[in-house]
Amino acid sequence: MKNSAAISGNSGPKVRSDCEIALELRYDGGISIDLISKVKSLYGDSIVGLIKEVLDFFGIKHAFVKITDSGALPFVIEARLESVVKQLISTQQEYLPPFLKENNYSTERHRFRFSRLYLPGNTPGLMINSGLHSADGIILDLEDSVAPEKKDEARLLVRNALRQINFYGAERMVRINQGKRGLEDLHFVIPHNVNLVLIPKCEDAEDILQVEKMIESIKMKFNLTNDVYLMPIIESALGLENSFKIAYSSRSIVAIAIGLEDFTADLGVQRTVDGKESLYARQRLIITARAAGIQPIDSVFSDVADMEALKLTVKESKSLGFEGMGCIHPRQIPLIRDGFAPDTTEIEKSKKIVLAFEEAKQKGLGVVALGSKMIDPPVVARAQRVIDLAVCLNRLSPDWVKDE
Repeated sequence: MKNSAAISGNSGPKVRSDCEIALELRYDGGISIDLISKVKSLYGDSIVGLIKEVLDFFGIKHAFVKITDSGALPFVIEARLESVVKQLISTQQEYLPPFLKENNYSTERHRFRFSRLYLPGNTPGLMINSGLHSADGIILDLEDSVAPEKKDEARLLVRNALRQINFYGAERMVRINQGKRGLEDLHFVIPHNVNLVLIPKCEDAEDILQVEKMIESIKMKFNLTNDVYLMPIIESALGLENSFKIAYSSRSIVAIAIGLEDFTADLGVQRTVDGKESLYARQRLIITARAAGIQPIDSVFSDVADMEALKLTVKESKSLGFEGMGCIHPRQIPLIRDGFAPDTTEIEKSKKIVLAFEEAKQKGLGVVALGSKMIDPPVVARAQRVIDLAVCLNRLSPDWVKDE
């Protein structure tokens, strides 16, 4: 036994869909529970029953539990209670909630990743309805958004969220911590059908290889065959210098992102809206990604209130060659998604290129021309990708050729 009392979770006037649990182990007297909750009259018995069930699972027969509930769902209560239990006793057991069948899906390597919504890994109120925002990816964050003293309990909450929250087809992502703690994070996410792992502050190919080795070990242990993709985040000058080695280090890497808040801090400069201080780094990352055959992903835009500046940033980001960026608020998602999606002019131009290519191929011509311009295979491939995206986003009919 480590200590006799511990606490986990969050409470307070602004807290929702969470709870704070204090657990004190005793030598006799059975289980005593003090429940403070606005929904006690409706759900008090089920909450008390769940607490007793979890304590019994871990073999705890005598304890005092105080729970301050702010509308927590069962999987949150279970995570918070497991956290305090593991602060007090040594156990490898895990109390796992059922896995929703709706979450049993994989994602494609080349799917579009225009918008990725970051959610703090220790704040369940922001997670529960996150799939309704239609982001291309949902990132449950274990790194910067979680206080150091809360990281252990956040792991359990993220694990349970992966099992219990319906993400409605969004790519299920987790940003792990750096170094050894990040490798330990993987034990809490890989067995629960995470689609993609973000590796923060990546500075060397060895960072990727260590993560990949740990993932393969965990998959072998649980006999898992699903793909787990990787997205390293470049956040320092050293990381940028090594970005090509990083991008080429693993077949599991599908995208590489830049984190400009930490990157500009590392350079000792202020991040600005026009982004001149990071232009070279962003262009270099795009070239690295293209050379490696993966997606270049831009940084988050941190001013949630300035939607006009975000619009301009997305426009510039797309013009440079990025294929998406991070979001820190749901209101940013539609603007980012629309900004990176092909517009009407792009779609019409791409249609003409593909049709001209198909016509030349049918005539057995070795040269393809559109008006006075020659068209080479890379241009055709890019045009086809624009059309594929337009079809996927319902901006173009799958049978568009028949309509021409």
